[in-house]
Amino acid sequence: MPTIGFAGLGFMGAGMAANILKAGHPLKVLAHRNRQPIDDLVAWGAEEASNAAALGAECDIVFLCVTGAPQVKALIDGDEGIRAGARNAGREGLVIVDCSTSEPTLTRELAASLSEDGITLIDAPLGGTPAQAETGELQAIVGADDATLERVRPVMETWAARIMHVGPVGAGHTMKLLNNFLAMGYGAIFAEALTIGAKAGITPQTFDSVIRGSRMDSGFYQTFFQYVLERDRNAHRFTLANAHKDTRYLASLAEAMNVDAGVAKAVRDLYASAESQGDGEKYVPELSDIVAARYHTSLGK
Repeated sequence: MPTIGFAGLGFMGAGMAANILKAGHPLKVLAHRNRQPIDDLVAWGAEEASNAAALGAECDIVFLCVTGAPQVKALIDGDEGIRAGARNAGREGLVIVDCSTSEPTLTRELAASLSEDGITLIDAPLGGTPAQAETGELQAIVGADDATLERVRPVMETWAARIMHVGPVGAGHTMKLLNNFLAMGYGAIFAEALTIGAKAGITPQTFDSVIRGSRMDSGFYQTFFQYVLERDRNAHRFTLANAHKDTRYLASLAEAMNVDAGVAKAVRDLYASAESQGDGEKYVPELSDIVAARYHTSLGK
């Protein structure tokens, strides 16, 4: 079986890496801020890599699941990055699978430059929740050539219930940004609708009694309102800082495509304002409280 490397053991990555290990693949993992996931994986049989270069030198396939474009760039092209490790070891044929939500322009640029070193980069950003990462039920939105996808598919199937091939490298990140624009757009709309309703005497409970089960209901709606109604912070663990990052990337993509995306910019600006006031580590459903507080109202029971 190919030796797998994994960098980025956060909410999603920890569960993904655990499933790769459970399937019997030799696994090398790279530590970052939180030691608990890596200590658990090592206890279950994984090996800790000293740096990203070691992943490039010793692995056949390396998965990245980090915050965004700067972190991807650093892991690949840092002084002790994956490219340097593969190059120094004389290793060709390495495949890097970027599961982060990154910028499509950077993805295509890195893919082109890595190919000169015999390294293939594909993008496979994720759909789903940390709970689905643990149970192996994520979605992978893949930008890749057919041959590379088939090479990595058996490993991806250890953590993904659905693998969607949407085009060549960069297409996965493009589609993921569009998906997250829809999700974060709904989050912004829910937050403002709840505040307007509360100011007009419509409680969150009344709001939910009309929307739940209607055509406007969805999985995103349900986890968002699990926080609004039950105050369950863990129902939807996606930070406002990440929401701002993704909507910023989408607005930049729209600008590069010469699209004056007024809605995208408005959504981006709302998340940017939440992060700028120090709420970046709060989760997306908590935007409802942030917006309500700005208008001197409360949505809590």
